[in-house]
Amino acid sequence: MSLASKMLNQCSKPNGWFGRKILKIMNKRHSPVTDWGLKHASIQTRDTILDIGCGGGITVAKLASMAPEGKIYGVDYSEECVAMARKINHKRIEQGQVEIALGSVSHLPFPNDIFDLVTAVETHYFWPDLNADMLEVLRVLKPGGSLIIIGEAYKGGKFDQRLQSLEKLQLAETRKFKNLTPQEHADLFNNAGYSDTQVTENYEKGWICATGKKHI
Repeated sequence: MSLASKMLNQCSKPNGWFGRKILKIMNKRHSPVTDWGLKHASIQTRDTILDIGCGGGITVAKLASMAPEGKIYGVDYSEECVAMARKINHKRIEQGQVEIALGSVSHLPFPNDIFDLVTAVETHYFWPDLNADMLEVLRVLKPGGSLIIIGEAYKGGKFDQRLQSLEKLQLAETRKFKNLTPQEHADLFNNAGYSDTQVTENYEKGWICATGKKHI
């Protein structure tokens, strides 16, 4: 397996000492695009929020600061991610504001209609079944709740050639890197039954943000 393929696998599911190094890099690298993306979400102080693919836990920490009277959950299918996210958010976990769980976007360990907001930062590229997983997220959203997907790159964006090379790499668990155009992001939401779909690009940065709501 090539080094690039190993790196992509670690981005998908960090593990071991190398995975921990990747998580530290991702926490720092993804912070600016996360801040930009979250500006497109309406977050109230008492919201119940889920971060899917919580990685090293930095987004959970940001959300906890934005909703100090709410409850923030993080979920990731990497045990390494869960451990680091718990470490970074340990004070808020002790206070009962944050919970971090091991789990997959395809089978979220939560009941129906519980979240005001679901976030996914730099993770949808690796979802096993985008269409089915969008429906699973819809299940756990409250009526009127929102999903926001934030990405550091997208098909047709400034760094398109770089992403095309990543698409050619086969992940160890047969997960393929899914690279979408802005229109495909919108279609993903609309086809799953979300309403008020909006897609925002920052071409110079290569960033994209897509949002949609569950019907009331």
